[in-house]
Amino acid sequence: MTASPEVTSTTSAQPGQVDADAALPAPVGAATHWPRLVALGVLVAGAGFAAWKLPLEQLPTWVDQLGPAAPAVAVLVCAVLLCALVPRTAISLGCGALFGAVGGAAWSLTAALLAATATYAAGRWAGRDFVAAHAGDRLARLDRWLARRGLLAVIVVRLQPIAPFGLVGYAYGTSSVRFRHYLLGTALGGLPSSFSYATIGAAAIAPHSLSWLTFIPAATGILISAAAALHWRHQSRSTPRPATA
Repeated sequence: MTASPEVTSTTSAQPGQVDADAALPAPVGAATHWPRLVALGVLVAGAGFAAWKLPLEQLPTWVDQLGPAAPAVAVLVCAVLLCALVPRTAISLGCGALFGAVGGAAWSLTAALLAATATYAAGRWAGRDFVAAHAGDRLARLDRWLARRGLLAVIVVRLQPIAPFGLVGYAYGTSSVRFRHYLLGTALGGLPSSFSYATIGAAAIAPHSLSWLTFIPAATGILISAAAALHWRHQSRSTPRPATA
């Protein structure tokens, strides 16, 4: 007995339903992410070239000429340099040499937070959709792990000289970490090193200002990192593993 036409036509889409094959994203859609990534790469490369051409020997003269506006201009310039992947250590040292230990730490940290906001936004705009579309299982697990740890994960990453400051910001922009956790973690994680390097930079101009107090912020950062590592280790041991079939 042969099947009726009504039974054999089950593969056709019914009104109001979406065909499974048609619901899959078209391969050409992935190409739409590339222009944003290329544009971001060009901007970073351009900023890096400008930083390379910056006449650093004239900075003290510019600071004297700008007067009260010097800190604001320095914050903007330093933020651009950080977005161009210039190491934050050099920025903090330079701010300390130009504005003293306390002022240099404050202005370098302000520049770091401004750069952190810009790089996070740029990473979100240029790479979030791309990473979401192409992330493998390992990268997806890392993204979920960072999102669960939130603030503490950002603090520890910022305390460690793992990668250029700006590069970490771009990477976090592509992740699921919330912006408020990212910015607060950047501030807390960057505070010890900002004061340490700014104090060293100031001491390069006035050697008598260097003392054992200079290294307290750096030691605090190391203690925070160790405490966070011990906390994660204890938490990973106490968390039950999912049962396997």
